[in-house]
Amino acid sequence: MAETVPDEDFLLTMLNSTPVIDGVPTDDFADTGRARAWLASIGGLGTDTELRHVLDVRQALQAVVRGERSPEVLTPVLRGVTRVPAITDGQISWTLIVPPEREPAVRAVLAWDALARHSPGRLRPCANDECRLFLIDHSKAGTARWCSMAACGNRMKARRHYQRARNTIPP
Repeated sequence: MAETVPDEDFLLTMLNSTPVIDGVPTDDFADTGRARAWLASIGGLGTDTELRHVLDVRQALQAVVRGERSPEVLTPVLRGVTRVPAITDGQISWTLIVPPEREPAVRAVLAWDALARHSPGRLRPCANDECRLFLIDHSKAGTARWCSMAACGNRMKARRHYQRARNTIPP
């Protein structure tokens, strides 16, 4: 089973904030007040500036995970960011030094990087072409394909069954 990466739930929530609902692309962060409240709930400042950074990194990360852009597109997000080590109780811990309004965006990139290193290929887009969501595959075999078996998985299996049945019916 894949190791759980800190902030992966945060990363997945951010990536999945642009779902398709009833065939219509939506944006959970289109309501600025709601988006700012979400940022505050995850430890952010909840400011417009912070939200702009998160929206920019969301778009970049979605493109990287889909294979549409190279990871180098994330370089500007990490400019000026440092990590400072400290030893406490015989273990090394790291403190992230970043301007507060950029912290959630940087956390998302660091979570993506940790997943890419520790669980390569496990963060991926849903295999349903009509879906814009992402999944983190924690299955032992690493073969999960859909964001939700109940929704996309069932839909795709039903569609394949219908196609097979239609192709086997004699004219």
